Amino acid sequence: MRKLAILAVAAALPLTAGAAPENYTVDPYHTFVNFAVDHLGMSTLYGRFNKTAGKMTFDAAAKTGSLEITVETASADTGDGDKGGRPRSRDDHLRQADFFNSAEFPRMTYKSSAVKFSGDNPTELEGQATLLGVTKPVTLKVERWKCGANPMSKKAMCGGNASGTIKRTDFGMKFGVPVLGDEVKLTVEFEAYKD
Repeated sequence: MRKLAILAVAAALPLTAGAAPENYTVDPYHTFVNFAVDHLGMSTLYGRFNKTAGKMTFDAAAKTGSLEITVETASADTGDGDKGGRPRSRDDHLRQADFFNSAEFPRMTYKSSAVKFSGDNPTELEGQATLLGVTKPVTLKVERWKCGANPMSKKAMCGGNASGTIKRTDFGMKFGVPVLGDEVKLTVEFEAYKD
């Protein structure tokens, strides 16, 4: 019996050692980059970007992974898209040169370069954010993480939430500071299906 157990363990070792990172494609219907910023010192303004794409890799055995998210800046949505009697809505203004300048910079990206783990789960993403043509380091804390089969489609997937902060002036977005907050809290909710 002991020899059989040793043979079973030995046979399994090459499979474990040879495990490779698994690739995932971000689900654009369940992945959003949300933002929150101080507004006039009175309240916090919340918004999100409605169009995202991306890729993810994950290898729990090797404790490695990566996340790349591309965001369409023109998809910024704060719930104020109807200008009414005003010259422009807030969402229109966000797309203009004062903020995201979507005509010149239609996309912003986040690419992780290192992932920290606690046990089998990622806890922190270190990476680079590119906004308005400027690239800066940004760390995101992983607040929720789970892998498994989608209960409806049965497809293998992983998902979670990650958050961090940036200063928009670091990327050259200076309009309205300090009346409109410089520090922006980012929360990324993401789901991705195994390729």
